[in-house]
Order: sequence, then C-alpha cells, then structure tokens
Amino acid sequence: MCAHLVLASGSPRRQELLRQIGVEFHVHVVDMDESMLPGEAVITHVKRLALEKARAGYRLACAPINGCVALGADTVVEIDGDVLGKPQDAGQAAAFLARLSARKHRVHTAVAVVTSATEQIALSSSEVEFTRLSEQQIDRYVKTGEPLDKAGAYAIQGVGGQFIVNLNGSYSGVMGLPLYETVELLVACGLRCAI
Repeated sequence: MCAHLVLASGSPRRQELLRQIGVEFHVHVVDMDESMLPGEAVITHVKRLALEKARAGYRLACAPINGCVALGADTVVEIDGDVLGKPQDAGQAAAFLARLSARKHRVHTAVAVVTSATEQIALSSSEVEFTRLSEQQIDRYVKTGEPLDKAGAYAIQGVGGQFIVNLNGSYSGVMGLPLYETVELLVACGLRCAI
C-alpha cells in the first residue's frame, strides 16, 4: 500500500470525491498558468495540465517520501471547440451560461498520477445538455456566486444541477474528479480504496 497520497489541488469537490472512495490524502495546492498553448487541442490541454499539476505536487510534496503518489486533475468545458474555463467575473459567467443554454456541450476531466517510478494519465469525457435558460434565471444563478469559480460557470452538484436535462458520461467527472478512472490509477500505484 502506498504510504502517502498528495492531492495537488485545493478543490473542495475533488477532496470530497476522494473521501467518498475512502482514500486518505494530504492537500498540496499548486499554482500554475492554466492558459492554453497556441494551437493546443482541448484534450491535449486538459491532459497536460493534469500531468503538470501532478508533477508539481510530486516535486514539492512527494519527492523525499517513499511510496508517495501525487494526483493532479483538470476539468474543462468545451463547446464549439472553445474552452470555457472559470469565468473572470459575473458578466463572463452570464455569457458562458447564455452560450450553454438549450445546447449540448462536453466536459473533459483528466486525472494524472506521478510516483518515483511512473506517470499515468486517464481521461473522462462526458456530454451534458442544458435546458433553455432565461436571462432572469442566469442573473439569479450568477448572483448565488456559485458559477464564479467553476469551469463553464456551473456546478453539477450545486444549484446549477437543476439546468441539466441529460448527462451522458461521468457525474463525478463533470464534478471534477472521475472516480472510476481515479480508482484505476490509484490501485495501479498500490493504493487501496474503500472497496
């Protein structure tokens, strides 16, 4: 069994999901530029960021510890080939939600693990369909503050969940950490989960 798991993320949602599967971990927040590189494809971008976060977590918190595993993840919302990241302000959040209204989009979450012996990445992609949102609904939702630190300006596990007509894929992946893929990677590193 791995002696130590480091989550290279301050996301309360990722922490909640790891607790859900019975994994003990320590949090080490890493700060990095999450901008897309020129010409970078969406999938390449999300996988690169997850791996860079895991590498940074390993370098900063794991390197001196035997059996340590660093876990990094990144989530992006994609519509029409564009990435909707975390909105910079309420106006951008409203614009994102208007763009998602009555449409389907994709949510990609990559999860990566880094140990002294290996680096591995897994990807979860889901299709999410939104109901039609009125300007009033968007305004009221933005005023809750929930959209301001979420990729695509909504939280499936929060108030924003009421806008989702259909989900084809992973609920936990849309939330920010696909549990199936995460467990597969952790077990491959020798870490046991709850079941």
